[in-house]
Amino acid sequence: MKLILFFAAFSGMLSVILGAFAAHGLKGKLSDKMLDTFQVGVQYQMYHSLALILLVILYRQMPQSLMIYSAGFMVAGIIFFSGSLYVLAITQIKWFGPITPLGGLFFIVGWALLLASALKGVN
Repeated sequence: MKLILFFAAFSGMLSVILGAFAAHGLKGKLSDKMLDTFQVGVQYQMYHSLALILLVILYRQMPQSLMIYSAGFMVAGIIFFSGSLYVLAITQIKWFGPITPLGGLFFIVGWALLLASALKGVN
């Protein structure tokens, strides 16, 4: 889980950097729609970076392998969902669009695995 914590901290930091880059460096260079697309990627990256930190804390209290899998799917979600939105917004290459739902599916599976872990841990 130390690697997950490292990734979460790096990802959180990166989402702040990318948010500032979008607000100051991309404003006026991208259409409002593409800027909004980029910002959605930033928001979901930050939400899931925080979720990863929560998973690390929870794992220390209630170690379950489902939490490790949950974290892995959330990492994949950040890469596929947010990453594809960043590339789509900047390049406007449309074939990156279909990658985004795959990242969303990874997020859903990650949350479902956390839910299953919580249910498994209920006494």
